[in-house]
This record gives sequence, C-alpha cells and structure tokens, in this order.
Amino acid sequence: MDYGPYTTLRDHRRSRDEEALVSSTAGGGSTQTGPANDVGGRLGLSAGMVVQELGWDSDTDDELRIAVEDVIDGDLVDGDYGNVVDAVLLWWRDEDGDLVDGLVDALTDLVGGGSIWLLTPKVGRPNSVDASEIAEAAPIAGLSQTTTASVSKEWAATRLVAPKTPA
Repeated sequence: MDYGPYTTLRDHRRSRDEEALVSSTAGGGSTQTGPANDVGGRLGLSAGMVVQELGWDSDTDDELRIAVEDVIDGDLVDGDYGNVVDAVLLWWRDEDGDLVDGLVDALTDLVGGGSIWLLTPKVGRPNSVDASEIAEAAPIAGLSQTTTASVSKEWAATRLVAPKTPA
C-alpha cells in the first residue's frame, strides 16, 4: 500500500493529528465524530488482535481503517503477512469478481472461529453488492453470516464466521 511520504497508515494518522492541533477551525483535522469512532466495539475487535486487510483500494474509508488500528493498537497486516490472524477486513465491490473466491482467499490466514468482516459499498452506491449475493456466497465458502452493521457513510460490514477448527 502506498501512503505517500508516510511509512504506514499510523504515520499518516499521526501527521494529520498534529495538523489538527494547529487547526483554526473547531472540530477540524482528523477528529472523528461519525460512526467510525466506535467501530471496534461494533466489529468485536480489541487491543492486541491481529487484523488482516484485503481488497484495499483508493475508495476505502481511511477513517474506518484508522479507527480499527486504534482499537487493535497496531497496524493492519496485508495478504503477505503469512501468519495466523484473528480477523480479516475484506473490502469488496461488485466489480471485484467472484465473491466466493474472495471469501475463500480471505480464509487463508484466518484462525479457526475467526471473523471475516466483508466491507461493501452501501446500497445505492456505485459497485454495491447485493445482499442475496453475500447470503449465497458465504455458505459455499464454508462461512456463516451472523451480523451486518453500518460502519461508515459509504460502507456496510457483514460478519462472516469461519468454523472452529477441532482442538
């Protein structure tokens, strides 16, 4: 991922936070007043969790990504991480191809019993994914759909749970 002159999204956030300290407008900078500021509770994430992000593109919600990093107190890892992750954030658009394939790919590093949060553009937005497509693709990929949540102005999240692996 390219964060411009910043090494990570966290560096980008820190820079924006510093700019907010000198902002001349009330509520300026990166202060979160929208739904992203409580995203961790709604997604069931907590400090110390390893969260993998797949499907990132220029249209993803950086405020949501920052809120997740704040909750887990770490950086999101990408598809090259190569170790077990507690949860996956999968950004998916209608134009991204076969959803079943995307979900199966998201299972690669996911711990048994872990969650995939499928992030799709909200209904009526460009490239939104029909709810029936998600309901059809999840069981084919071996996942159960449990929860949906509005996590930002443009994106909705659907929680898909992988079966637990036997001990």
